[in-house]
Amino acid sequence: MKRLENHITIITGAGRGIGETTALKFASEGATVVVVDLNEADINHVVESIQKLEGKAIGILCNVTDREQVNNLIEKTVATYGRIDSVINNAGITADSTLVKMEEQQFDSVIDVNLKGVFNVGQRTAQVMKEQKSGVILNASSVVGLYGNFGQTNYAATKWGVIGMTKSWAKELGKHHVRVNCVAPGFIMTPMTEKMPDKVLDMMSGKSPLGRLGTPEDIANAYAFLASSEASFITGTVLSVDGGVVT
Repeated sequence: MKRLENHITIITGAGRGIGETTALKFASEGATVVVVDLNEADINHVVESIQKLEGKAIGILCNVTDREQVNNLIEKTVATYGRIDSVINNAGITADSTLVKMEEQQFDSVIDVNLKGVFNVGQRTAQVMKEQKSGVILNASSVVGLYGNFGQTNYAATKWGVIGMTKSWAKELGKHHVRVNCVAPGFIMTPMTEKMPDKVLDMMSGKSPLGRLGTPEDIANAYAFLASSEASFITGTVLSVDGGVVT
């Protein structure tokens, strides 16, 4: 039997990058994936990719900052499958600028998606998991949330905040047999980073003792482990998948 056989998972921001790779990984492990994103074309592409691999998936459009849309996402998933076994709060954005130049809109937009969006989905999912007395909530933090980064006041604040929410939820939901963890990726090779100059990529690789950037598969593997029964005694933790990056 596959590791996530008969497992129902919701993955936000699943249309591209780490989210897409995670959706494909979960499907390959036997999970039924609810692919969530803002872009319908991206959703359809991921759902079709999963189905071509004989996996199971549906797509739902949802803006995680909109509580009504989040309610619809959770209600539709439960109506379709009867339960939610895991949710991965992967959706996130950046709007970088130094502290003295950062505009209020840049700060607010990142807080709204990366922090409040995680709260919205996490809160609504927790209500379902508390009632069913099982489930796993996985949140996307970042190495930036642990160590900070030049020009990312807003992003670092959200990713540190996600860690705080993760640890708080783990304490609140443990008695209901719900586990809550987060993954803190380091520098990952994605379509966005591939466009960076070679000298920047070399600098990022040089920060890791392993001498390379991470891959989306590295992060997807971490999520799959934490969602599985193999991690049944792990909750409230931050799993750094960063190749050993330190400040």
